[in-house]
Amino acid sequence: MTSSRTNPEGPTDPEDLSGSAAWELLLPAVSAPARTRGRSLQAALREAVRSGRLAPGTRLPSSRDLAADLGVSRGLVTEAYEQLTAEGYLRSGRGAGTWVGGAVRAARPRARDLAPRSPGARVDFVPGTPDLSLFPRTAWAAAQRSVLAESPHDLLGYPDPRGLPRLRTALAELLARRRGVAADPERLIVVSGVAQATALLGFVLHARGMRTVGVEDPGSPQHDALYASAGVGTVPLPLDDEGLAVGPLRASGVRAVVATPAHQFPTGIAYSARRRAQLLDWARSVDGLVFEDDYDGDFRYDRAPVGALQGLDPEHVAYAGSVSKSLAPGLRLGWLLVPASLADEVVERKRTMDLGHPTLDQALFARFLERGDYDRQLRRCQRAYRQRRDTLVAALEEHFPGAGVTGIAAGLHVIAELPEQYGPQDGFLDRAASAGVAVRPLTAYAHARADDAVVRLVLGYAHLSPARIRAGVRLMAGALHPDGL
Repeated sequence: MTSSRTNPEGPTDPEDLSGSAAWELLLPAVSAPARTRGRSLQAALREAVRSGRLAPGTRLPSSRDLAADLGVSRGLVTEAYEQLTAEGYLRSGRGAGTWVGGAVRAARPRARDLAPRSPGARVDFVPGTPDLSLFPRTAWAAAQRSVLAESPHDLLGYPDPRGLPRLRTALAELLARRRGVAADPERLIVVSGVAQATALLGFVLHARGMRTVGVEDPGSPQHDALYASAGVGTVPLPLDDEGLAVGPLRASGVRAVVATPAHQFPTGIAYSARRRAQLLDWARSVDGLVFEDDYDGDFRYDRAPVGALQGLDPEHVAYAGSVSKSLAPGLRLGWLLVPASLADEVVERKRTMDLGHPTLDQALFARFLERGDYDRQLRRCQRAYRQRRDTLVAALEEHFPGAGVTGIAAGLHVIAELPEQYGPQDGFLDRAASAGVAVRPLTAYAHARADDAVVRLVLGYAHLSPARIRAGVRLMAGALHPDGL
């Protein structure tokens, strides 16, 4: 088939049925008996438009060309075109050809978006997302062009399941320099994020006979489901002012535990030096493992960075991190550093899980690290997030006098404990929601969830501009005191 793609009234780059084999979807219709062939062709075209197989904006062949391809009379095709144009399925113009109309766009099936979000919220304080507008598009695009131009063809083959040696070397240098990690590139595995790192360890521990893992309580709600997918249960373990409480940990009988010692999620505390030593003593005494989730280790504002626990005992600590907070979670790019005793099993599990991380993404990130672009990005984010933290603290002081704010020295969220008059917590949350503010209480991250007379909120701020932060706090206060706005 041949036809012009000129369409002065239609989309600038429409799909075109011409020159393709898409007309084959009409062949069953024209094989119908002669007396019903016209109706069958019309029905086939109508269904193709309804189902989305012929999308809005698709240009159809001329009646002459389609008739020749289908082996039917031109009049049969012309009649079908005219009938569907009258029904609104097609549109045509003098000299512009025949096109699938836009009125049937809703008939095309759409994929559901299951990404976590707070639909309908005017201001969303739910933590976990960075400011995606800070993603360094220009530098990333430049690195991408360079990688595509310079990479040998064999880079596109199946990779080492651990990751590209170039990237593992660059990551080892970064982690040793910024986080005090004892980083051996041979024990680093490039993963699609901390979630995959967690699942990988879960499968390996299960294969070794472990059926339970300890988790911080309160802590990340994702751990339960991730370990359950590997056949491993979780045991919630309480915290005290210094970190994970050692007594309950020893009494639990577990031999592996998940911890966030640099900046506990969600309370924001940093494990004390004494508690870090006690945690490692426990791991050695049971020949166990601490899985260190360094989810926001690069963001420190009012204190010196707390080095990673892994650097103190790399044979009893597995360490994981990602670019989800520093660049974007959609990149699905992270790392897992494991003890030598686990390395072979984790690598083999990674191989069977996905045959390795995408090589072009790895080469691109390696270049980003080597040229200093990642360090520049971290500094840029640090400046922005410090400002937003300060804005949030000031807004809380203004609109909720007497509120206690903790966990502010690091990370991307704070804990706000409001004075008693703002409770009970459930009532406060209902009023905040009615004002269009999405917010999570601290109890949402605990295994035993109950109403609380005192309102304790986990407020994420990294993804919000200073203006949105001020507006959100004002909306919450206005929901409690409507006359005060």
